[in-house]
Amino acid sequence: MVAVTELALPAPAKLNLFLHITGRRADGYHLLQTLFQLLDYGDELQFRLQPGEITLEQNLNDVSADDNLVVRAARLLQSSTGCTRGVAIRLSKRLPLGGGLGGGSSDAATTLLALNSLWQLGLSVDQLADLGLQLGADVPVFVRGRSALGEGVGEQLRPVEIPPCWYLVICPQIVVNTGEIFAHPELTRDSAPIKIPPLLEEDQRNDCQAVVERLYPEIAAARDWLGQREDSARLTGTGSCLFASFENEADARKVLAEVPAKWSAFLARGLNHSPVHQRLAELTAE
Repeated sequence: MVAVTELALPAPAKLNLFLHITGRRADGYHLLQTLFQLLDYGDELQFRLQPGEITLEQNLNDVSADDNLVVRAARLLQSSTGCTRGVAIRLSKRLPLGGGLGGGSSDAATTLLALNSLWQLGLSVDQLADLGLQLGADVPVFVRGRSALGEGVGEQLRPVEIPPCWYLVICPQIVVNTGEIFAHPELTRDSAPIKIPPLLEEDQRNDCQAVVERLYPEIAAARDWLGQREDSARLTGTGSCLFASFENEADARKVLAEVPAKWSAFLARGLNHSPVHQRLAELTAE
């Protein structure tokens, strides 16, 4: 592999094609079964080696650098390996905060993967995923870079191949408090686990959707609007974003053109393999 001092990588979004809550552990964490679908849309990060210090330039006015998962991921990797090298990071944010698209988790995962390469640490994907779990339950799926069935608290991952599909994602510009959703007394917590192989044919509901829509009427309005045009419309994760699936781009674009201006929206193709891993593999081959 050619030694590099700068690296630009994507941080892809994810959708939860379904999210079932199957129980609750004694420590209060919820047990989940969910299907993670990676997308060809997300944030962008640029990394440049520098001596010792970790610095971040970002386009987020309401999140300090010290609180950003990107900085926390870099510091965790630095401290856990004893690495003395530093990095300047530039984060270009496209994914909304609290949207359920995994933006912060994906940013952290891309940071772990990028710095493992730039700092020439040689950690395995398993080691990086274990570190990522310390930052959040969704980080490991981005570190591993595969669309997957997630169980446990979302960290037990089984790669799956999801048929090609286009997704229209609507973002109602609302930040949903995940803790508030999981603490709500009306949240469903006893869904029966789906068995494999009929995974994709089973009920693909989101157990958090009813509570989120009750607490945030604008999200309910957006889901109702999208549902009138495509009956697959549903919530992703515990966030504010809604999505619907389409067999082809033309049909998806037709609905995108009708989305009211008060909501932002984008189209994306589903991916089974992360573009981050593909880019790093190209660097290894150079």
